[in-house]
Amino acid sequence: MRFLCHSIAAAALLPSALFAAEPNFKSALFDDLKLVYEDQFDGSELNLDFWEVRQSSTWKIQDGVLHGSESSKEFQQKKIDAGDRAHAGFKPVIWLKGIPENFVCTMRVRYDAEDYIPRFPLLDIGHHIHTLTFSADTTTLTIKKDVEKITLDQPLFTLNEWHDVVIELKKGTLVFTIDGASHTFESPNIDMSGHAQIDFKGINFGTCQIDDVRVWEGR
Repeated sequence: MRFLCHSIAAAALLPSALFAAEPNFKSALFDDLKLVYEDQFDGSELNLDFWEVRQSSTWKIQDGVLHGSESSKEFQQKKIDAGDRAHAGFKPVIWLKGIPENFVCTMRVRYDAEDYIPRFPLLDIGHHIHTLTFSADTTTLTIKKDVEKITLDQPLFTLNEWHDVVIELKKGTLVFTIDGASHTFESPNIDMSGHAQIDFKGINFGTCQIDDVRVWEGR
């Protein structure tokens, strides 16, 4: 199977601060974009048409930012007693729904924790379909759990600071841009058909912050 990854220098792209803020940036994959959803979290209520809180983790809008943290201690103990520590809500988990099959998503994201252990933060582009895992030294894309895997020898997503993120995907190609540096993955197994969501998963007992989200359908 063919699996290609390459990077584009930040100088060839828009300034990183514009990725989350500029609604009409130039897509790497699509000539035309149709806006599907945008949210700067200026209100007080989470739009549940597009967001689904998971594992009873705690999410609230505060000062124009979506903040996520662990579930209540009561929920955690209930899950532990039931033998389901994996879904006890030790980390913030939320789904962004309504993602088109061909799409662009721009946002600002921050994961806070003391360290990358015991589990790494990740973005699931399609539930367990295209998993980007961020450790202290590497970034790993895993496709469909164990079908394909590629590791970049660089930590693209550092803890405790904001990152400007762009995700672009069409069948066969995934472009992940962070802070102005673009990384393109090509594989016949890249495909969002039937997987219309992006999952945010933090580190146990850490937090997640999300802001300036825009989702387009690529055409």
